[in-house]
Amino acid sequence: MLSIIIPTYNEADNLSALFQQIVVAMSGLTYELLIMDDCSEDDTVTVCQALSFDYPLRLIQSTKRPRDLSLSVVEGISVARYSFIAVMDADLSHPPRMLPLMLDSLNEQNDCFILGSRYVKGGSFDRDWSIWRFLNSYLATLLAKPLVSCSDPMSGFFVFDRSKIDLVSLKPIGYKIGLEIMARGNFDQVIELPIEFRDRTKGESKMNLNQQFKYLRHLRRLYLLKYGSIAEFISFGFVGASGFLVDILFYFLLQMFGLPHLVARGLSFLPAASWNWILNRLTTFGERKKRPKTRQWAEFIVSGVIGFVINYGVYAGLTSTISYFDDYRVLALVAGVACGSIFNFTAASLFVYSEKRH
Repeated sequence: MLSIIIPTYNEADNLSALFQQIVVAMSGLTYELLIMDDCSEDDTVTVCQALSFDYPLRLIQSTKRPRDLSLSVVEGISVARYSFIAVMDADLSHPPRMLPLMLDSLNEQNDCFILGSRYVKGGSFDRDWSIWRFLNSYLATLLAKPLVSCSDPMSGFFVFDRSKIDLVSLKPIGYKIGLEIMARGNFDQVIELPIEFRDRTKGESKMNLNQQFKYLRHLRRLYLLKYGSIAEFISFGFVGASGFLVDILFYFLLQMFGLPHLVARGLSFLPAASWNWILNRLTTFGERKKRPKTRQWAEFIVSGVIGFVINYGVYAGLTSTISYFDDYRVLALVAGVACGSIFNFTAASLFVYSEKRH
């Protein structure tokens, strides 16, 4: 018995053909169709009402949450009648004929996550893709691979046992709900079955720049989940690198306004540190409970000053006491930056952005 969840937004033109294919594929099997609609502006409601006489479907429209494909799927999982869940797109890009095979695999190994994959032997994608679309998909896949053990972590066609996930733990954003479930679920392994992925022929793709930004935010959440402090430290380093560029920019701008270079060097620290504070608040430690901004900003500035003193102190100490570092001062500089960075991250993680403080 299978609950087939189909998230939709303005997909009325594709539903009839999709249901016909599902009926043929699922002949002799017990199933339900859950149309999780994000309040479409087309004829989705009318079409579903007409088709409900011929197909075991339920149309569910939620007005209590933001429009989001992943949230639609999570809601569908929560109201599904059956424990075995399938998720697929409404645009006919996923082949319904694969559903019985995926269900058979799950029946044999219900501790596994069954994924329809484009990138295993026998799988394929539409050869009419532009170079840009292919590279975009390849890069997105590459970024997700450290999170899960499969070749197509971006696939939106999958079957799994609902008992293997904790719905409360799911925190998806955007389109890649399969990646979310694989990363947070309790599965022994991911089993990939080859599928032929086809581009839609009707309707418009919902992928845009906003969805790509959501995907990056989603990746950050999952990297923090899997790698914890290591992922936070790497993110902290990237934020620090961007802050260095802000530092240099203000250093030169202040001199253009007539300030001496020593004064400019001292003042440029403040906007750079403020930049780092807000980015770390939004990204590196974005999942932590927010503390009062003014106090947290002041603490971040103070810890940054202490970190700079440590940085400078290590550099000065090594070059003045050890001849090797005096000959190779760049190594002393790197050592100073490393020590200062470790202090800054530790102070930020345990004190400035700590959830235990208010």
